[in-house]
Amino acid sequence: MHNTNEMTVEFQSIPQNESFARMVVAAFITGTNPTLEEVSDIKTAVSEAVTNAIIHGYEHKEGIVKIRARVDGRTVYLEISDKGCGIQNISQAMEPLYTSKPEEERSGMGFSFMEAFMDRLEVESTYGVGTIVKMWKEIGVTGHPYE
Repeated sequence: MHNTNEMTVEFQSIPQNESFARMVVAAFITGTNPTLEEVSDIKTAVSEAVTNAIIHGYEHKEGIVKIRARVDGRTVYLEISDKGCGIQNISQAMEPLYTSKPEEERSGMGFSFMEAFMDRLEVESTYGVGTIVKMWKEIGVTGHPYE
């Protein structure tokens, strides 16, 4: 039997909702029977993506963060999007330790963490329009299936 499930959640771009986003995604993926480590990896990646949307996308202004999640067999697909300011230079933004907000004492490791904890990461952004972070993870598979 092929197991596919999908959900979409939208919430305000406030820091309190970062933990909500982690919990919603963790609960949604339970049908894949993930290990605690896999759940932790996905929660960390979601946390980084949502925090980026709140701090960088909306620059602490009011907005909506949207999470689309799909489970297709053993594959978890996540899409975290915002209608914020967008990213002018995606490759620069994805460099380890790069941060556009050094005054926030952020590590600049958000995208690096997402890449480390997920099997695949894609970032689409239009300056002035918003950003979509797409992430995939295979549950119960050792190694990276996309390499």
